Amino acid sequence: MADVQPLTALRYDLDLVGGLDRVVAPPYDVIDPEQRAALAARSPYNVVRVDLPEAAEPGGDPYAAAAALIGDWRACGALVQDEQPALWALAQRFLGPDGRERTRTGVLARVRVEEYGAGRIRPHERTHPGPKEDRLRLTRATRTNLSPIFALHADPDDAARAALAEQLERPPLAEQTDPDGTVNRLWRIADAGSIAAYHAALEPAELLIADGHHRYETARVYAEEIGGEGPHRFVLTHLVAFEDPGLEVFPTHRLVSGLREDPARQQALAATVRECFEISELASVEELPPPRGAGALQLGYIDAHLQRPLRLTLKDQAVADRALAAFPEPYRRLDTAIVEALILAGPLGLTEDDISHLRGLGYSRSDAEAIELVRSGAYDAAFLLPGASVDQIREIAAAGVNMPPKSTFFVPKVPTGLLFNPLSYSTS
Repeated sequence: MADVQPLTALRYDLDLVGGLDRVVAPPYDVIDPEQRAALAARSPYNVVRVDLPEAAEPGGDPYAAAAALIGDWRACGALVQDEQPALWALAQRFLGPDGRERTRTGVLARVRVEEYGAGRIRPHERTHPGPKEDRLRLTRATRTNLSPIFALHADPDDAARAALAEQLERPPLAEQTDPDGTVNRLWRIADAGSIAAYHAALEPAELLIADGHHRYETARVYAEEIGGEGPHRFVLTHLVAFEDPGLEVFPTHRLVSGLREDPARQQALAATVRECFEISELASVEELPPPRGAGALQLGYIDAHLQRPLRLTLKDQAVADRALAAFPEPYRRLDTAIVEALILAGPLGLTEDDISHLRGLGYSRSDAEAIELVRSGAYDAAFLLPGASVDQIREIAAAGVNMPPKSTFFVPKVPTGLLFNPLSYSTS
């Protein structure tokens, strides 16, 4: 079983910094340079300044600059450390990409870092190598978890939710609304009885990392570097039950490049699509996003040459079963696995290394963005995916295999800056 504990959080003094709106930011991996500049301009204490650090001078060390900045914020009182451990409940009311309003509720805690394994912690996706080194260097410098991983757990009897229900009837400690309209409400739960009940509810639970694989693997490397026991053996984690009514997952679409320069690959792709899929033309690009749970896998397809919106429907599941014969049955029905096997590694010839380093491949979490990137010529073609269901994710994880990178997109993201997890007993 996973070891879930309350944490002695490092957090902003909201009176001094002017509230959460001024200091929180989206996760680092969805922030572009323009957005970083806008966030940094919002406040001298905005978390983006340390989560996506810049060197204090040209040629300097951005990670050292981040560590110095955290030290400055602690010295001036912008960051304060709690004296007692607590759990932190986070309720996020949001509008999903499908237009429906939901509320997802989870708990911020610290989880002991350990090797992946059944009954403890499992990943659900393969990861790209680059971000791990960046996050490791930042962790070494700051000795702090700046943003949480996102993990799922079973709560079939509703015991975890019930353990905190009374505490959530109180007014939240803080509230913040993201630019996309997501309302984040945060509670500090220090009541010993509530913490004990929550811990008991999660005691038998296995955790599945839904988002933040790079951060978890970074935490594992860092813990081993330091060695021994201590706060560095834990990682800041946002825990959400599979059964939570606000839990939803959306797709990450596949974009391909290099076709215009290689007619042979273009012809091979066309031949494979005709061989494996039924092809029908759609009336408009608005129809490109495919339905989920429609039986046979359906994809939306558009290329930069003809720009005709097409629906691709897998002719026979047996085609995917043969291509993925080495994998368990749930994996052979996964949209990203089928596209990787039949398209990316097939006629396009992308290797595991190509996919890991994004050579000839790109991603988009937005239907409109994927279409525009093809229409503008930035990419040669787009495959719009239906996305995996929560049940499908659980089944594949239970089978002991990892999905291809970027197989899922959980909405909403947990803002960075709500609180931090110190990895050292030092107060400086």
